[in-house]
Amino acid sequence: MTTHSPTLPALRRESLRDGFLHTVDLLKQRRADQIGEGDIADYVTLDWLEWNGGGLRVTTVGSNLCRQLATQQR
Repeated sequence: MTTHSPTLPALRRESLRDGFLHTVDLLKQRRADQIGEGDIADYVTLDWLEWNGGGLRVTTVGSNLCRQLATQQR
């Protein structure tokens, strides 16, 4: 079952989803400065990322999405 945020248009969600693995890679490399502020805000709105002590981290929802996207890439 997929839950969609009513606050973001479907095309925007799809665009964010397409770039999410790259975003997570940037976070792992401590390069969050290369992620657009609007993208960060939207990822937080979607509950894929969250602020934690001044830093960003992937939520459980975001981790599940990463696994799903990685499986689709195979």
